[in-house]
Amino acid sequence: MNSQRVSKTKQRPSKDGVWREKSAGAVIVRMEQQVPFFLLLHYPSARRAKREYWDLPKGHMEKGETEQETARREVEEETGLSDIVFEESFREPIHYTFQFQEKRISKTVIFFLARTNQEQVKISHEHVGYIWLPYEEALERLTFANARRVLKAAQKFLREAKTGK
Repeated sequence: MNSQRVSKTKQRPSKDGVWREKSAGAVIVRMEQQVPFFLLLHYPSARRAKREYWDLPKGHMEKGETEQETARREVEEETGLSDIVFEESFREPIHYTFQFQEKRISKTVIFFLARTNQEQVKISHEHVGYIWLPYEEALERLTFANARRVLKAAQKFLREAKTGK
């Protein structure tokens, strides 16, 4: 499932003129007195985003990487967390399109659920902040509906794993 490697060649638009991108990331959870806390990153406004936003760690796949390898690398680069452990049966894709420099881009992002024991985060230059929040607060803080859907799926997975359903 997660062993498919990406072979990144020179990027070209498809026949319909749409550019395709694939990324991977993770919902990071840390337990505190049996309560899950989720890590959100604060992204500044930039060329691709007109305003600042809160989202989950993610990034582009590099040549030869599997989806999980990308997620692990991106989490470590963006947060400094190196002890993450993936929940093997959680894989949640999202898809969206956007315009960037006159190009229409169709993006797929594969999210995994990963646990950590580390509380301290060292954000990369790509971010302006981070926060650990319990589920309801994290759901409210996330900027995009597709990220909220991924978080809901992760919360459901954790709840079902706890109750054995």
